[in-house]
Amino acid sequence: MTHPKPLPRKIIIDTDPGQDDAVGILLALSSPEIEVLGITAVAGNVPLALTVKNARKVCEVAKRGDVLVFAGCDKPMAQPLVTAEHVHGKSGLDGIELPDPTMPVQDKHGVDFIIETLRSEPSGTVTLCPMGPLTNIATAFDRAPDIIERVQEIVLMGGAYFEVGNITPAAEFNIYVDPEAADIVFKSGVKLTVMPLDVTHKALVTQERLIPFKDMGHVGEVVLGWMDFFERFDIEKYGSAGGPLHDPTVIAYLISPDMFKGRFINVEIETMSELTRGMTVADWWGVTDRAPNAMFMGDLDADAFFDLLTDRIATL
Repeated sequence: MTHPKPLPRKIIIDTDPGQDDAVGILLALSSPEIEVLGITAVAGNVPLALTVKNARKVCEVAKRGDVLVFAGCDKPMAQPLVTAEHVHGKSGLDGIELPDPTMPVQDKHGVDFIIETLRSEPSGTVTLCPMGPLTNIATAFDRAPDIIERVQEIVLMGGAYFEVGNITPAAEFNIYVDPEAADIVFKSGVKLTVMPLDVTHKALVTQERLIPFKDMGHVGEVVLGWMDFFERFDIEKYGSAGGPLHDPTVIAYLISPDMFKGRFINVEIETMSELTRGMTVADWWGVTDRAPNAMFMGDLDADAFFDLLTDRIATL
């Protein structure tokens, strides 16, 4: 008896590309298990105009000019925008010159796309995949509380606990840029799976792991250019064997969750303290009676992760 193939998982990618975001988008677009309903750009690594442009550049690298790309929020909910050109370069995608995209930006605002999609698709069938600050998602939840219970799951890259912060001593960049938005998302009650620095710092881009990309033609050349640029900053900062590839863990989890290990725990977002604003306070040891609200990942099979990346991206 043949079992019918499971339907692809419907996702909205919410992103601020970023070299690692770009690799995450390529992984999603090259994976038959995933149907990308649309990409919503948010201000984060670089300002919104560039994240929208970069999202389209990446789709065109994948020869997927049909993907719907939307511009979302251009600043956090309650504070000025903090960006990360020092990591990603002035364009946000430094490392290789790519032509300006020719595919369009959709007229609709990204937040409206998120709201309308969650209302029109059957309840519990759309997964949100934020790889940047959570501004678009939180704004959608704020404006249309009826959509919250319709979300299948949120799988996000953000936060840190044992690896502490990468933009302040206590905070990871995506959460720090918009802690108010993160607070709304973490308190929403949606099924939440979190890829913190604790996991992503185990996904190190070593020279050995880059070898397969050398035989992939144009796509491989693009990825190598991004990795080379992105890595220089991280190796200087962390002194590790290679830079961590944060955002593709979100997509890898949807394809192959068994690669990851974590705990279902309570995670609260610090929004008040000057010292620890944007910190993900993760009750890893269960020392409070606060109810668990997030599957907080702590480990991954890095070799399996890079095998998946290279196998899929090679098909583009």
